[in-house]
Amino acid sequence: MHHSERAIDRPVRETGPAGSRGVRQASPVRSGAVPPLADGFITRSETAPGLGAALVPGAAVVLANDHVAAEGMRDWLRSSGKTQLAVYLAESLWQSRGVDLLVWVVATSRASVLSGYAEAAAAMGADLVGDAEAVAARFVSWLGETNRNWLVVLDDLSEGADLDGLWPQGPTGRVLITTINSAPGTEEHRTLILPVGVFSPREALNYVMGRLTVNRDQRLGAIDLLEDLGCEPLALAQASTMIASSGVSCRDYRDHFARRREQLAEAGGKPSAAEVTWTLSAEHAQRLSPGGAAQLLLAIGALLDGNGIPGGVFTSSAACEYLAREGAESSADPKGARDALLCLERAGLLTIDSSGTPPMIRLSPVVQAAVRSTFPGDMLDRASRAAADALLEVWPEDSPQPWSAQSLRSCASSLQQAAGDRLWISGCHPVLVRAGRSLDGARLTRPAVAYWKELAAVSDRLLGPGNPDARVAGIQLAGALLAAGQAAEAVPWFQWVLDGRARAFGPDHPSTAAVRVSLGRAFVAAGQPREAVTILEQAVADYERVRGAGHLDTIGAQDELAAACLAAGQIADATRLYRRTLSDRERIQGPQHPDTMTTRQQLAGTYLADGRVKDAIAQYKRVQADRERVLGHDHPDTIAACGDLGSAYHSAGRMASALRLHEQACADSERVLGADHPDTLARRASLAHAYYKVGRLTDATTLLRDTVARCEQVLGPRDPLTKAARESLTNIAGR
Repeated sequence: MHHSERAIDRPVRETGPAGSRGVRQASPVRSGAVPPLADGFITRSETAPGLGAALVPGAAVVLANDHVAAEGMRDWLRSSGKTQLAVYLAESLWQSRGVDLLVWVVATSRASVLSGYAEAAAAMGADLVGDAEAVAARFVSWLGETNRNWLVVLDDLSEGADLDGLWPQGPTGRVLITTINSAPGTEEHRTLILPVGVFSPREALNYVMGRLTVNRDQRLGAIDLLEDLGCEPLALAQASTMIASSGVSCRDYRDHFARRREQLAEAGGKPSAAEVTWTLSAEHAQRLSPGGAAQLLLAIGALLDGNGIPGGVFTSSAACEYLAREGAESSADPKGARDALLCLERAGLLTIDSSGTPPMIRLSPVVQAAVRSTFPGDMLDRASRAAADALLEVWPEDSPQPWSAQSLRSCASSLQQAAGDRLWISGCHPVLVRAGRSLDGARLTRPAVAYWKELAAVSDRLLGPGNPDARVAGIQLAGALLAAGQAAEAVPWFQWVLDGRARAFGPDHPSTAAVRVSLGRAFVAAGQPREAVTILEQAVADYERVRGAGHLDTIGAQDELAAACLAAGQIADATRLYRRTLSDRERIQGPQHPDTMTTRQQLAGTYLADGRVKDAIAQYKRVQADRERVLGHDHPDTIAACGDLGSAYHSAGRMASALRLHEQACADSERVLGADHPDTLARRASLAHAYYKVGRLTDATTLLRDTVARCEQVLGPRDPLTKAARESLTNIAGR
């Protein structure tokens, strides 16, 4: 069942008291969590000149790493301040009203890009109808057409393929990308690539002076320190933070730095400045938090996504229990954990962003990598399990805004990469299943398929194919494949799960019957309706035997069997089953229950397929009246019922009524869902056919041409609706 959706490029119509309507003009919109500017931020006019002037409407600017540095120093120079520059530009444009739509997306994966676009679409007033790919495609299409001034920031882009079909562009828009790579995936688009490396000496001095304002004596030796640190942004940030919080001077810090660099050099290699400063910061954190809690929480943070970790992870009962087990008993409570986080912030090892709810903890990826490199194997085992338990604890099973869980999904992905098989010591850790189901819930169909495939492979490798956890991964993969339109691949997975369920629980168990229903649905979607009829007949019989004829599970299985019969051309059987199901639903759930109305709509469609147009019209009229009474005039299901009734009148040759209903369905759909929504496009095609039927050839051709153009832009040239609309245009217009 769909939810109402507003066209995002129009004034938003709101229902006031007593159903009155008013028009609200578009307001400025921000979407995504923009990180805060760091203390002492400088605009870098010498090492990033002309950045603001380059980011004009229609432009795409890429802030990439300056790889001029020596090979061994590149990893430590990843944190060169690109994100901070992006924050500054975004906030400057927002405060000056240069843009009235600001979209900040952490672009570390395709799933995170899709989630960011979905969040932005929802913030603009659109419901998320369809899967995340469709929502994102519509949003990107809208960006290309709107007259609003917008900025999309794609922070920390790692793979160009993550933007396939999702590149934002438009005459009123700006695109700003930060990446550690050489602008991946930007070759096909006109972009300005600006390398960002170390500070200039002047910038470095301004930065340090701006951070050491409380005690000016601490600035003694600052110029010499800058030279020692090579003006590396990360090293300067850590050093200045430690100096400010410890009371030492730049000269004192130079002495500590020189001794530590010498020690690391003796151990092998030529350390970069940041490789030295982070170890000094870690020691400072230990002095600030002598019980060890800070180091233990840093170990958890190093395993998760440093772009944003929900603060509740560190104060969860799982994290506190971990602190107690590791000997930090004095800090093993939420307050002690919060104090330890503050110590880590004072040492310059992380930042706490309290601007949102919940607060977000941010860590540099290079600091995370350095922390992980110091882990003994047993400590990594314990920290990995604690991180997984804490992540699961703060992760709600159901969210009304599933795209908003992206930070949790990203943390789970980072944990999987860092911990590897450690999350499988006692079977599949539940957080891995929660992450996959979150992808399913957010309708991230392509990422979900890839995720469950990998999880199923690991389950098979580590646990064996007969393990219950492996079966869970298999059933989830089958469902993900079906949701992604890959029904042919889903069928063997459902069959494999069904065999396992039958062996484990017996053929009569309700869970076995439930998998049979899913397998039948997959057979129908894969174009194998006769196989579906066979398996669904067995499922209905099993449910009737175990649950009873009037149980809702049995009725639901009958609906699936009726659909399979209709697909197999067994119209009489489908009609009989739908009539039986409708009667049962009216008796048990009531005539205006959503499931009852859906079954009635399916029965009407079966009547229409059987040529019983009069019966179809009667049922469709009842559905439309019930939908409007229960859901309202503007609900997508009500609009769909209007279009279905129009099609029935069309089949009956009652073209005046058909045209009126098709035009009404199109107008309502465009107003509620938007002109580029797939349902709207399908209804426009139906209206064009009605125009052609009554001889309005010019209207039909004009409407179809526009519909084909929209379909190709929004859905792509290979989409079935695009192909059907193009074929209709060829038949009507001759080209």
